[in-house]
Amino acid sequence: MDFSAKPVLTGDRTVLRPFTEADADRMWEIINDSEVEHFTGSPGRELTPEVLRDWYGSRSARPDRLDLAVTDPADGELLGEVVLNEWVPEERSCTFRTLIGARGRGRGVGTEATRLIVGYGFEELGLHRIGLEAYGYNHRALRVYEKVGFVTEGVRREVEWRDGAWVDEVLMAVLDHEWAVHRGHPRAGGLTHSHTP
Repeated sequence: MDFSAKPVLTGDRTVLRPFTEADADRMWEIINDSEVEHFTGSPGRELTPEVLRDWYGSRSARPDRLDLAVTDPADGELLGEVVLNEWVPEERSCTFRTLIGARGRGRGVGTEATRLIVGYGFEELGLHRIGLEAYGYNHRALRVYEKVGFVTEGVRREVEWRDGAWVDEVLMAVLDHEWAVHRGHPRAGGLTHSHTP
């Protein structure tokens, strides 16, 4: 099992597709959106349009991760990204992250995109565990993750100094046997965020 296949995943509110180099300019706009900057960590290196062209142009060649563009099914507009990365083959685990630009927010796009890629990870790739980290003040994202079935595993307190204050980082994960019960709809499947089966 690896991430060599780069699927197209279709929902009602979004279509996830592989990235191309041509997506770099739009992703540059999204990454520089003030809300995206506020809720995501530092990229670890200086980002330029050229760096992004190289980055998004090379995503389809990476067998160790899955980066998919979140697009509007009506017109194909690029709205953001979803990513499965930090893959540990022997543990059948990886990390999930996402970012959605302004034009994709408040429409259920992020929730559906999360369900699509996480479902693919479990149902097609045979993953056992998908984890994530999010800032404690990113309440909208935490609600989305909980709605899709991620369970809070802990909080790393005051891990980073941002905007004049120490911030916490919430650790969440969903497991294959949990996903098999609720398929991204835990409330319908009888689960809540406070317990697992």
